[in-house]
Amino acid sequence: MIKILKTHDPDFDQQLELTLAFEGDSATAVEVVVEGILEQIKANGDAALIALTNKYDHTAASSMDDLTVDEETLQSALSSVDKGVLDGLRQAAHRIEKYHERQVRESWFYRDESGSLLGQKISPLARAGLYVPGGTAAYPSSVLMNAIPARVAGVKEIVMVAPTPKGVVNPVVLAAAHIAGVDQIYKIGGAQAIGAMAYGTQTITKVDKIVGPGNAYVALAKKKVFGAVGIDMIAGPSEILIICDGKTDPDWIVMDLFSQAEHDELAQSILISNDESFLLLIQERVAALLPEMPRKSVIKKSLEDRGAMILVKNLSEACEIANRIAPEHLELSVEEPNVLLDQIVNAGAIFIGKYTSEALGDYCAGPNHVLPTSGTSRFSSPLGVDDFQKRTSVIEVSKSGAKELGLIAAKLAREEGLEAHARSAEKRFKS
Repeated sequence: MIKILKTHDPDFDQQLELTLAFEGDSATAVEVVVEGILEQIKANGDAALIALTNKYDHTAASSMDDLTVDEETLQSALSSVDKGVLDGLRQAAHRIEKYHERQVRESWFYRDESGSLLGQKISPLARAGLYVPGGTAAYPSSVLMNAIPARVAGVKEIVMVAPTPKGVVNPVVLAAAHIAGVDQIYKIGGAQAIGAMAYGTQTITKVDKIVGPGNAYVALAKKKVFGAVGIDMIAGPSEILIICDGKTDPDWIVMDLFSQAEHDELAQSILISNDESFLLLIQERVAALLPEMPRKSVIKKSLEDRGAMILVKNLSEACEIANRIAPEHLELSVEEPNVLLDQIVNAGAIFIGKYTSEALGDYCAGPNHVLPTSGTSRFSSPLGVDDFQKRTSVIEVSKSGAKELGLIAAKLAREEGLEAHARSAEKRFKS
C-alpha cells in the first residue's frame, strides 16, 4: 500500500527525508571491477574489448568486425521492424528535432568603445558517444533523445554502443539509430564500452563526450572517465511527482504513478494533493488496477518502498514541497496549472494540465527525456543541444584598447604579485 504523509504531522519532515533517501548501490565491489576493466582497455585496446565483451555478453567475437554493425545488418534490421513502429519512430524523431532546433546557439561579437572586439564562438563537438542499454532494457526512444540533439548541434560523428547479450541485436534500436543519423554502431556494452569511447582503441577513436543511461557499472565508469572525456550526468532511478487538486480522473493519476514505478523497484512515484478523500480513492484504485499490470511486482515494490502520497493544506504548499523534492518529472494536474507554473523552480520537466501525461514526454512530445534526477534539477538541466556545443571566448584588442585595458591589468596583476603579467600588459602601450 502506498503510504500517506501529512504536512501537519510533527514528524513530516523526517518522514519525507526517509522517503526521498537514496544511497544507490554499494560502490566498493563494483568499483574494483570497473577500475580493472578500464585499465585493461587503456592497456590493450581492441584485444581487451573483444575479450571482455565475450566474457560479459557471452558472445564469440574473434575480431572487431564481429562487434561492428555493418550496413547489411542495419538494412536487415530496418526491414524487420513493423512499419507502424518505424512510422512512430520517424514521427517522434521529427518532433524531437524541431524542438531541439530552437536550442541552437549562434556565435556573437561586438566592439566596445575602444574598438576592441569581444565575442563568443560556438562550435560543435567533433565526436559524441552514445551508450544504449541492451538486452531486456532496450530503449529506442533513448537513441532518438540522445542522438538527435547531437546531430542538431552539428556534431561531426556520432558513435553508438549497445551490448548484445548472446549476440542478439535489437532491430528497433538499430532502426532508431539509422533514423537519428548515428554514424557508427558497435555491439559492445558495460564499463568496457565506456572505456573504449573515453580512451580510444585501435578501432574506436576516442570521443569528446559520452551520453546515455546504463547500469551501475556503466554509471561508475562514466564517473571515472570524466575529465578524459565529458559526460552528460550520473542518473539515478526514474521519478515522477504529481500535484493534483482531486479533479482529474483517478485512474489517469494511478497510471501516471505506475508509469514510473514500472521502470525499476527503486523508481519513485509521489502524489501531492490538498484533497484527502482523493488520496484515499487513489489508494483504492491502485489496489484495483495493479493486478492488470504486466510488471505488477516491480510496481508494487516501488510504490511500497519509495512511493508516497502527501496531503497538503493548499496547492501553494504543494509547490513548496515540489521545489524541495526537485523531481525529474512534475505533472501539474490541476484546473489552473499556469497559476502553479510560476511557483515551480526545481523540476527536470513540467507537464501542464490533466491531459499531459508524462509518458508523452518520454516518447514523442519533443523535449528531451534525459532529465536530472535525485534532486539535481536544483542546479542542472535536461540534455539538449547545449551539451554538444562549446563556447569559446574571443578577444581582439585595438591599439587604444591595449593602453586602457593594459593599465587596469597591470594594476591588478601587481596586486596579485604577478609582475610578468603586469609587464606583458604594459609592453603593448609603453612601446
